[in-house]
Amino acid sequence: MINISIPGFADLKLRYLVSDYNGTLALDGRLLPGVAKLLTELSSQLEIHVITADTFGRAASELAQLPVKLRITPVEDQAQAKLAFIQELGFENVIALGNGRNDRLMLKAAALSIALLQREGASSETLTSAHVISADILDALNLLKNPNRLIATLRS
Repeated sequence: MINISIPGFADLKLRYLVSDYNGTLALDGRLLPGVAKLLTELSSQLEIHVITADTFGRAASELAQLPVKLRITPVEDQAQAKLAFIQELGFENVIALGNGRNDRLMLKAAALSIALLQREGASSETLTSAHVISADILDALNLLKNPNRLIATLRS
């Protein structure tokens, strides 16, 4: 669990990291360099879930050796499926990561959300739904390893 008090924002008790796959953790279905190491390190503090339609069909093999739970959802109603999934976990306990339009509802509802603007790009609706925007997944994951960075970004 990650406990963090951000003045003027929230007192967070985060148990789950829920991430999109393509465009967030991966490019063209391949896990981005350095992601596996950071997910493994974060798994001692958070239960990690990856939720995706798996556009390239590689998520299961790419994540097979990692301490993550994979959920592959139908292509239809992706935004609602992702929202329903974090609702099951409890919005107040979730950190959500994503870049696509289908991530916008999940990011808006999560206790803490980070939108990624990497090589695949990002939906403008998703960017405005997030608490934080990061240009790199490694930077985003390192925010969770170094929560004082989040305090500096989100306090008011």
